[in-house]
Amino acid sequence: MDLNLSDEQRLLRESADRFVAESYDADHRRKMANDPLGFSPSVWKQFAELGWLALPLPEEFGGLGGGAVEIGILMEAFGRGLVSEPYVAT
Repeated sequence: MDLNLSDEQRLLRESADRFVAESYDADHRRKMANDPLGFSPSVWKQFAELGWLALPLPEEFGGLGGGAVEIGILMEAFGRGLVSEPYVAT
């Protein structure tokens, strides 16, 4: 069994890690913790623009056809950055 990431999966990891590192600092987390909504709609929009919302959807329905590994890559980056957007809830 090959447990190495594909080139596309490595690019996803790098992209997610970069986005989280640039977007989630202590001030952002504090602001979201005090916001009644609990997350940023503008960050949610960026998720859509990056294709992350379409990641687990089948290609025939306009998604990217990602699976558990791709979602896991995102979840690892989100966990490291304490991302407050409700990605899993969707």
